[in-house]
Amino acid sequence: MGDGIETSVELAEAAILPRRHEAHANPKAASGEEVPQALNKKPVEQKSPAEWAYERIILYIQDFEQQLDNEHEVAMGFTGGDAGVLRIEGMGFFDPDMITFYGTDSSGIKTQLVQHVSQLSVMLRALPKMTDEVAPTRIGFRLAADLERAGD
Repeated sequence: MGDGIETSVELAEAAILPRRHEAHANPKAASGEEVPQALNKKPVEQKSPAEWAYERIILYIQDFEQQLDNEHEVAMGFTGGDAGVLRIEGMGFFDPDMITFYGTDSSGIKTQLVQHVSQLSVMLRALPKMTDEVAPTRIGFRLAADLERAGD
């Protein structure tokens, strides 16, 4: 593809591969636009809406964590009502259309959110890390590693 001429195979492949683009006021806040190989192991049209949403949320969590200092961890804010914030400790999906988040709320109470992909609205937040732990928990990197293993 270096000469500007693309074969029909390259064009067809480019049409089905996921793309990613972001722009930020602060250039240091920008994440990479390259889509990790784990997301390209299975064509998008062969993924359920739940699997596809799960994979992309992992990327957003991981990118968000890369911008945090050692005093903060990723959490998820809920929209509507008094549901509060969930410190993300796990995540999953149930084909074809459900996503679930596991964790604890600000009171330390075990919490799980189960959500249909059509209702998905995730707000990532930085919470101070748990005081009794030396290093912050980085769930995004664990989720990405699991995604890599699942694709093998």
